[in-house]
Amino acid sequence: MQNVEMTPKVWERLLSIRAGLDCACCGSWTAGERAALDLYAPLARRDLGPVTVAQIGQSLDGRVATHTGDARDVSGPDGLAHLHRMRALVDGVVVGVRTVLHDRPRLTVRSCSGPNPARVVIDPQGRLPDDMAVFAPDGARRIVVQGVDRPRPEGVEVIRLPLIAGLLDPADILNALREAGLGTLLIEGGGITIARFLEAGLLNRLQVAISPLLIGGGPMGLTLQSPVARLADAIRPETRVFGLGPEVVFDCALTACAERAWAPVHAVVRRDAVAAAAARAQ
Repeated sequence: MQNVEMTPKVWERLLSIRAGLDCACCGSWTAGERAALDLYAPLARRDLGPVTVAQIGQSLDGRVATHTGDARDVSGPDGLAHLHRMRALVDGVVVGVRTVLHDRPRLTVRSCSGPNPARVVIDPQGRLPDDMAVFAPDGARRIVVQGVDRPRPEGVEVIRLPLIAGLLDPADILNALREAGLGTLLIEGGGITIARFLEAGLLNRLQVAISPLLIGGGPMGLTLQSPVARLADAIRPETRVFGLGPEVVFDCALTACAERAWAPVHAVVRRDAVAAAAARAQ
């Protein structure tokens, strides 16, 4: 397991990589700083093409909330900071309508510096009220993917897709978001939304963050609609393990596309990154 040490120096480099101005290979790093680059640089890079990653935080016994629905402190401070870093490094964060109605997330970056991502809500039946925090104007794009004609507040982009048995097809959603200019996407929740993208084979990577607590009941993190009957048929992704304080992140490669998402972090982002690195070395 690699223990992550996020320092201002590392975060500044990651934001520079996100902007296409730097690479992750140059510089002198401690083992913990190098682990941080290994974990986050694949998300920051834009030379890899479109990347879709999902993240879910859960307890040691696989729960994402109590039986009463309390999910606020499943992830501790380190896990929350990790999630906000991921938000700052992607182009857009995607959640299902049930997550928004229940948790009322803002989907902004608050635990670190960096840009707020585009906020995308999947709302097949147009149930989401217009006064939710995700619609608050703050300069970030706000997008609703829905299957019905329903007006939205000024400035909120609406993507209308066909309903299939009352649901929106994950592949249609992903294609529409790519056409809208969102290349690197974080599927943040909830578990049902993540499971639908996973079963459709649309995730390059899945991150499962485990917090050191036992809940004993409540909803599970991931429940697939088509679970395997034999362990021989189970998904067995290539996995890297990172320590974030008391929390552990399993970073899993899921598809052949993930080979790009896990490309060596020392790869050059753009030609000008090489020039910048050479200038620093002089």
